[in-house]
Amino acid sequence: MLRIALGMLLTLCGSVQAGELVYTPQNPSFGGNPLNGAVLLNQANAQNKFTESTASSQQSSLEQFNSMLQSAILSRVSSAVTSSIVGTDGKLSPGVVETTDFSIAITNLQGGLLQIVTTDKRTGQTTQFQVNQP
Repeated sequence: MLRIALGMLLTLCGSVQAGELVYTPQNPSFGGNPLNGAVLLNQANAQNKFTESTASSQQSSLEQFNSMLQSAILSRVSSAVTSSIVGTDGKLSPGVVETTDFSIAITNLQGGLLQIVTTDKRTGQTTQFQVNQP
């Protein structure tokens, strides 16, 4: 009898319905509801810990002018140094160039590979890079 009742119960409840799972994006950039944009932007701004540096806007006009003047002078000195280390054929010449604050050493390593080492005379700090010259 129990088997019959269980069989009838399974017959009555045997049909199970299921629908598809459909993904709906939240972000409007990926096809989500455009009304979510303001909410997502406010959440991102609330989590943003980055603060913009305003150091350049705090400089006076005189300080900005002095900075631009210093950059222009350093550019001219750099051009003068470059012209003294580049030969008439357009290639770098091995040797040492001395300025008031810097020492620039150009060394021929091998096979057209040159190493340029720049040393700050006041601090002793150096930077170096290598270039290949055909």
